[in-house]
Amino acid sequence: MVALDDTLHLKVYAPWLVDGDTRPLAVVHGMERALPGLRLAWTISDEGQFILLPQRDAWVMETQPDEVLPLLCNGDESHFVTISGFKLWASAAPGGQTQLDVNAELPLDATTLAAAEAVLEAVAEGAHAHWGRVTPGNASMDIALQRARTVSAVGTVGPPSPSRGLPALKLPEDIRSPEIPYYLGWLNYWSAASAQAIGFPDPARDAELLSRSRRTATGGWIVRLTEAPLDLDNPTHLEALLLAYERFPEIGGRSDLSAP
Repeated sequence: MVALDDTLHLKVYAPWLVDGDTRPLAVVHGMERALPGLRLAWTISDEGQFILLPQRDAWVMETQPDEVLPLLCNGDESHFVTISGFKLWASAAPGGQTQLDVNAELPLDATTLAAAEAVLEAVAEGAHAHWGRVTPGNASMDIALQRARTVSAVGTVGPPSPSRGLPALKLPEDIRSPEIPYYLGWLNYWSAASAQAIGFPDPARDAELLSRSRRTATGGWIVRLTEAPLDLDNPTHLEALLLAYERFPEIGGRSDLSAP
């Protein structure tokens, strides 16, 4: 098993599929183009064995609608890359709109780090995503606590109790619009609509973030929170994350404008 601190986690959230939708395949092709040498031509059996898919593209397009994108991988345990996609049902999604939830895991090494922005852009724009992020595994655990509900000794469910002074965030179903990100990551993809929803960019307030940001082909943004991969044991990185939450109160449904 790959350790959390050796892994980059990618997630993007996009509109749900329509009949004949080719976005799952566009995501796979885009990821392969963005990461040198990557070939996602295997899946994994229930017994944990690699299964080669000679007709991978046809296999992706033949999957059942609710499976969306069953697990694909590169078949290389020493440099393991996976991607999969799921259906986020309307009852658990922002604005009551069913979503496509794409997940990938990549090794945190020099090759992947050099391509991480391109991988996020390719997956997000291939999926026509509202927003997405790439974050190292260890930081992802802290960020997950921002939404995880606490449970008392008698079973009562309470609000999140995040660590490190990070703000508590709403559950996705309590956020008013799918364009509003649930949380921040190290690398953030915001579509043009998502950026507008959270008020980015404001040249007067976002000069530092803009120095680490770039536009995408569709008018979205890739925004890098810190130069090095986000490490919340680093006080400078933690401060950058806290300042970003302060700057964008809409993220995680914390603004009055985002009240359910």
